Amino acid sequence: MLTNTAQLDPRERHERIAGPHPGRSLFLRHLPPAVPSNRVVLYVHGGTFPSALSIAHRFDGRSWRDELCAAGFHVWALDFHGFGQLSDPYPEFDRAPDGMAPLGRASEASRQLEAAVRFIRDRHGIERISLIGHSWGTIVAGLFAGRCPDQVDRIVFFGPIARRDPTADAAQLPGWRLISLKDQWDRFTETVPAGQAPVLLRRHFDEWGERYLDIDTASRTRTPAAVKVPSGAFQDIYDAWAGALAYDPASIRAPVAIIRGEWDGLCTDQDARWLFDNLTASPIKRDIKIGRGTHLMHLEASRYALYRETETFLSMTDEVAA
Repeated sequence: MLTNTAQLDPRERHERIAGPHPGRSLFLRHLPPAVPSNRVVLYVHGGTFPSALSIAHRFDGRSWRDELCAAGFHVWALDFHGFGQLSDPYPEFDRAPDGMAPLGRASEASRQLEAAVRFIRDRHGIERISLIGHSWGTIVAGLFAGRCPDQVDRIVFFGPIARRDPTADAAQLPGWRLISLKDQWDRFTETVPAGQAPVLLRRHFDEWGERYLDIDTASRTRTPAAVKVPSGAFQDIYDAWAGALAYDPASIRAPVAIIRGEWDGLCTDQDARWLFDNLTASPIKRDIKIGRGTHLMHLEASRYALYRETETFLSMTDEVAA
């Protein structure tokens, strides 16, 4: 077990495990529930920030992870290579990104996820765990779930990326890219309709933004301040919108809940419909749309609705008792 300044809660446990790349390790954080439980969920983050800024980040003292723990879940979270400083970064980060293939593609990240799931299953002595994937993380989770169906209990696809009919060739990205605080703020605000109240308080964003810059020790040396991330996630998303989603939803045999916000521009009604219709082997499917939410609803005013829908589905309390 690791102990370092990345600890966000006195009960939080840290693990560093071997990943698919020889000599490089992956970081996992674990928060146990207050009571004994065999229910386990692993969070799979999206393409711009790691677990400390997503499921584990506390607004006004409370996080999504806290809510899941209170509902009786062991909550694990994986940081992929290149997101923050806790999992080993890509050596290629030290080189100019142009002329380099996008780092951190979903096919590779799904092997990182597989290593994490194997470790967690062994730690708890269980056959299956549940997954929560966000945005690009749903592509990674979908690849893994299709390849290893016997290891997955239930899946929540939060703001999932779906295949779209191509209208142009996919953009070709460099190896890595920089994302500033303005880029992040725009993501929170650009899909909120004109005249509607903000979905994120500015004081919440300012606090979150400082923690965001902290994940890259060089972020504040850049103008504007910005965090370096692998481009593979964005390339996977652009490819999906050009007709080439990296996994086949029909390969997933676990129950799946699609949860999305009313104003999610990356998971539209059409996207959710396509994904729902193509999850043909999933025995239980849900498509849940939450009002006044965007693609980053887990950090917004509607987050508690997201928490409750997730807990209900993962707890299997959405079914009539036999």
